Amino acid sequence: MNADTRRLIQVLFLSAFICVHLRLIPSCFAETDPHFEKRWLSGQFFSEGANFGDFNHDGKPDVVSGPTIWDGPNFTIKHNYMPPVAFDPLGYSKNFFAFARDLNGDGWDDIFIIGFPGEQAFWYENPKGESNGPWKQHLAFEHVDNESPTLMPDSNTPPTLICMTGGQIGYAQPDKSDPNKPWAWHPISPKADYQRFTHGLGIGDVNGDGKFDILEKSGWWEQPESLDGDPMWKKHDVEFSKAGASQMYVYDVNNDGRNDVVCALAAHGYGLAWYENIAGADGQITFKQHIILSPNPSETTDGVQFSQLHAVDLVDMNGDGVKDILTGKRYWAHGPHGDPDPEGMPVLYYFKLTRGEGGTVKFEPHLIDDHSGVGTQIVGKDVNGDGKPDVIVGNKRGTILFLSK
Repeated sequence: MNADTRRLIQVLFLSAFICVHLRLIPSCFAETDPHFEKRWLSGQFFSEGANFGDFNHDGKPDVVSGPTIWDGPNFTIKHNYMPPVAFDPLGYSKNFFAFARDLNGDGWDDIFIIGFPGEQAFWYENPKGESNGPWKQHLAFEHVDNESPTLMPDSNTPPTLICMTGGQIGYAQPDKSDPNKPWAWHPISPKADYQRFTHGLGIGDVNGDGKFDILEKSGWWEQPESLDGDPMWKKHDVEFSKAGASQMYVYDVNNDGRNDVVCALAAHGYGLAWYENIAGADGQITFKQHIILSPNPSETTDGVQFSQLHAVDLVDMNGDGVKDILTGKRYWAHGPHGDPDPEGMPVLYYFKLTRGEGGTVKFEPHLIDDHSGVGTQIVGKDVNGDGKPDVIVGNKRGTILFLSK
């Protein structure tokens, strides 16, 4: 071995050593699924969420993350709808969730932003191309508790925010006579120990009666026949999660005609599961847990295990008509310390749902990327028109778009 060869080996060894010990492995050996084109829209930390919406009204989806909109379909032109303020990745943002919805009925997508847990939610009025300055800000709701609140996506119903506040679960809706006023609160539960950092929340028709129910980590709340007078909803106790989930979904996983529940087992720990909806002997609904990712960090599924599944979406990722689970590892939820495996690779996965004979089910993990992770929100939606979802992530690494190809 000559001197040049030895020197090359030493350089390569030193580079690998630095990558390992400085936790730079993802950037040194980053892997992205070749079926996706990865685009770093921003490398700054503005938000823990991002979404898609047609903000310039050209029929093509755009991206919103933090204070910025990137115009589709190329996502190279960007502009700010609010003053840009970047945050320290060792801390937290004031922007946890972003949603696109026509909130004042003028036909243009507005932007709905939920800030830090327990704080305000605002919506930003689309100027309809008449101004390049900041969009007009409207207070929607004063205190949005829970770490997975959501804005119901159904455009055929009034805008509805699902959250907790003042120790109660419920929903908020705008004033029908004036969408600019703060939204009215409709509690569905008695007061309990729900607070700003409570984890786990979702909506869906659990009992198949055509009305949405609300899920949380300790059960589901059944919507009554009428909502007049803000009645209390009936709670059905189910331990979906001990530590607290993230987004929770209702979906017929095994195609038996009964709606099941999908959720992470611990937003800051390990585990992912689906709960099979089973009719009890008395006609009541019971649930059977099926593990997808173990809550035990030493156990893997097809060689896969990661922590902090703080963002989950349910979307058909491969175009087979069956919804899959889109999730990943939240990057630095509480900085480089304080959570299980905080410096592990910030992976992004989808778990492909395959239905077999006799109601059998398999979720097969597919790595999308190992150098992005998730924030508190992840969204899959077809924005490039190829029939398969693209993925947007906003977190402490920046804003990252994955275009299917």
